[in-house]
Amino acid sequence: MTPPPGPAAALPDVFDPRQYADGVPYDRYRTLRDHHPVARQEEPAVLGWPAGPGFWAVTRHADVTAVLRDPATYSSCLGATQIRDPDPEDLPFIRRMMLNQDPPGHGRLRTSVSRAFTPRRVARFEERARERARTLLGWAVAGARAGDGTCDLVPAVTDDYALLNLADLLGVPDSDRELLLHWTQRVIGYQDPDEAGEPTLGPDGRPVNPRSPAMLADMFAYATELAAHKRRHPGDDLLTALATTPELAAGELEMFFFLLTVAGNDTVRGAAPGGVLALVEHPDELRALRTGAAPVPGAVEELLRWHPPVLTFRRTAARDTELAGVRIRRGDKVVVFHAAANRDERVFAEPDRLDLRRTPNPHVSFGGGPHVCLGAHFARLQLAVFYEEFLAAVPQPRPAGVPRRLVSHFINSLKSLPLRVAD
Repeated sequence: MTPPPGPAAALPDVFDPRQYADGVPYDRYRTLRDHHPVARQEEPAVLGWPAGPGFWAVTRHADVTAVLRDPATYSSCLGATQIRDPDPEDLPFIRRMMLNQDPPGHGRLRTSVSRAFTPRRVARFEERARERARTLLGWAVAGARAGDGTCDLVPAVTDDYALLNLADLLGVPDSDRELLLHWTQRVIGYQDPDEAGEPTLGPDGRPVNPRSPAMLADMFAYATELAAHKRRHPGDDLLTALATTPELAAGELEMFFFLLTVAGNDTVRGAAPGGVLALVEHPDELRALRTGAAPVPGAVEELLRWHPPVLTFRRTAARDTELAGVRIRRGDKVVVFHAAANRDERVFAEPDRLDLRRTPNPHVSFGGGPHVCLGAHFARLQLAVFYEEFLAAVPQPRPAGVPRRLVSHFINSLKSLPLRVAD
């Protein structure tokens, strides 16, 4: 057996969220993949958050998929799925969410919500998403023509595209839709002061976890009130379907609302501008997509590989085990790095080259195993529609400034993408 690597300080740091504001550290990922595929990482105090015990960073594709497919060894429930340890008193609450459960309980909840994704609902959703993309892009281009020819695609288009699609899917009234963005920024962007503001401090002066019961009380109260309204006034939407599912307890429905609001919004909110940036930076690939030489479905997969919306997920070892020759003890944190696995030379030929015709393309941007993203089909649908409408609305997109990235080792997102969309 290969002994664990030397002191963590000698290894590339892939934990500090601040470095991700400068781009995903693919050079560091490569070093870890090649020499320390299961690498011990320190977890220092950063951005006001206290230090943690450290974790194992898993960066090779084969090892990432092995962890994701083995919930009996690598649990989502024991310590939840974020790198930072939750407060012990919050764990029972956090474990009510499907994301933080293991089989068989996870399967029961997943089956319940899967029934809500009916073919009729999917077809209606695609039509509305296309109309929305066309409208938002039309407004952005018209505004650019009236000004200097540029727009910031994120606030002008992609934030609203993801948000309004999600609100339609859930059945959230128009007057309440900005709440979804507020909650998403607070929960997902908590490491970035621009997104979440200054952290809320508890009585001990330490930041309060944005996923704690106290910080989610307003979202849960809203979900309970809206679910009650849907039972009295049902519609053809996801929340009506969930609110009328007898297998779901009240607390489980609230957690589904949280999961769908945050994950359902931020997956597309992160992936869409990231995909556009990749196309603008690779004009030959953009041309192949525009001419049909690169089919849209395959292009969606390659853009997801290139810019995965989720960078990491955490598991906790349920028993002593060994991974890539490294001994892992029961209770150790094991963190899979999706973005690193997506650039693994052992799986992808020329992984640092964008190739919209790449096939096969076994990226792990939507995870794997029993926790593979429940909304992956809806995300792919939204992205395909968006890229098609973007190509139609913007004949020659060009950079118009430096993109700004989210400060996060969890979500791979752009806060700003200035583009020239009109001459």
